[in-house]
Amino acid sequence: MRRVIGMDIHRTFAEVVVWEDGRLRHHGRVDMTRSGLEGFGRSLRRMDEVVVEATGNAMAAVRGLSPYVGRVIVANPMQVKVIAHARIKTDKIDAGVLAQLHASGFLPEVWVPDERTERLRRLVARRNQVVRHRTRVKNEVHGILQAHLVPKCPHADLFNNRGRAWLERQVLPDDERAAIARHIREIDRLAEDLADLDRDIAREAVDDAQVRRLQTITGVNVIVASGIIAAVGEIRRFREPQKLVSYFGSIRVCANPVLAWRNMAGSANMGVPMPAPCWSRPPGRRRRRPDRSGPSSYASVTSVVIRSQLWRSPASSPC
Repeated sequence: MRRVIGMDIHRTFAEVVVWEDGRLRHHGRVDMTRSGLEGFGRSLRRMDEVVVEATGNAMAAVRGLSPYVGRVIVANPMQVKVIAHARIKTDKIDAGVLAQLHASGFLPEVWVPDERTERLRRLVARRNQVVRHRTRVKNEVHGILQAHLVPKCPHADLFNNRGRAWLERQVLPDDERAAIARHIREIDRLAEDLADLDRDIAREAVDDAQVRRLQTITGVNVIVASGIIAAVGEIRRFREPQKLVSYFGSIRVCANPVLAWRNMAGSANMGVPMPAPCWSRPPGRRRRRPDRSGPSSYASVTSVVIRSQLWRSPASSPC
């Protein structure tokens, strides 16, 4: 007999509602701990299906309950509008709506990554945090210089050896000079953290054939390629390249993104038609150079590749 278990997950507990034979039954609360999930999982049947919403600890619930049930489904919270538009909103109602939507076949699901993809996503996300923090610290240094009418640094990088030597010669108040020294120490520390994360990402990607295929595209290094793999996950879940590109937002499909999709999927023998190349840029859209420091998010990782390949002419130099 089919049962669907809806779980409304919170930080410390989950509200559980069971759908069976067209009726909802309130099960109660389950502690969001390993022992709590394991104890709840042992009380379930092998043919049961559990539905949770995508949230911070949803993947922990998936890992904890998967050995005990037939399937654990992660719902897309942005598309489950029935819950958001409900006049009466409680944890029990939310869990019951999840169970009913899945039982009726109207639940918008989220693809669940495997353990390796999940680890790669964590590494890329942490690298993103370090890059963004380093950018904020550098901007604070530039803000101090601007506030005291210090001219623009004549060197390519204010924070390399020549730039720092030039910075030492500038006339600044003592407190501002001490603040700059603290910021530079923070930049150096973040650079070490960034190097450690780059090594961890490289170890994950060293034997990945998809990463090697993506690196055949101009301007794609191992970090950018790993970010794309982390964002996309299983490439064959996309039936056509247009759906892959739309996964990252409203980006026009041209020859090189399709080539990237083919390289990742190894789809030379899959019979995927190659659309005609289109090198023209959308009106009013300025060409931007991709950030060489690294990906800022899963979506921007791919936009770096697509923008650098999408709107340049074949005769122009690589971005």
